[in-house]
Amino acid sequence: METQKSSEEVFKGNFLHAFRDRVVLPDGSEATREYVVHPGAVMVIPLLQDAQGAWRVVLERQYRYPVGQVMIEFPAGKLDAGESVFSCAQRELQEETGFSATEWARAGLMHPVIAYSTEFIDIWFARGLTAGAQQLDAGEFLDVFTATPEELLQWCLQGKVTDAKTLAGALWLQNTLAGNWDLQWQSAQSLA
Repeated sequence: METQKSSEEVFKGNFLHAFRDRVVLPDGSEATREYVVHPGAVMVIPLLQDAQGAWRVVLERQYRYPVGQVMIEFPAGKLDAGESVFSCAQRELQEETGFSATEWARAGLMHPVIAYSTEFIDIWFARGLTAGAQQLDAGEFLDVFTATPEELLQWCLQGKVTDAKTLAGALWLQNTLAGNWDLQWQSAQSLA
């Protein structure tokens, strides 16, 4: 364990809040830790089933400025102050893709960048999808499309999908569809 000795705010923006702390290490020596405080986020793995019972996943293509590329991702977004993770999952799915879901299952939690951020991402599956209109945030531009789970996994293998949360989601999807990991599906009404 490390014990905080002092903390200094380095940057406070509209979204990110950065700190530089001095800590005491287990051997008594001191070190500096710089990190970003993040409000947390959700990611949704939306499942569409065709008439033959085959699954497709809803994905997005979105340009990400920090890496200068268009990325393939599952729908995701940050928590608003006081918002539950389930409400955020419903909101982000609808705003970004236009879909709403009748059934939801919480898969788990991930910490995508533990070396320098407090960010966590709550992972949800959604099914029983109904199409609707997107309600993108101002300045948000993305394309929504579907793919088979096999296509998504192939893109992960080929390095076409490099987003950490989507890679983790693909692992969850693969194990869930194979029957290795169980999900506890619930109606949207029972979770609200």
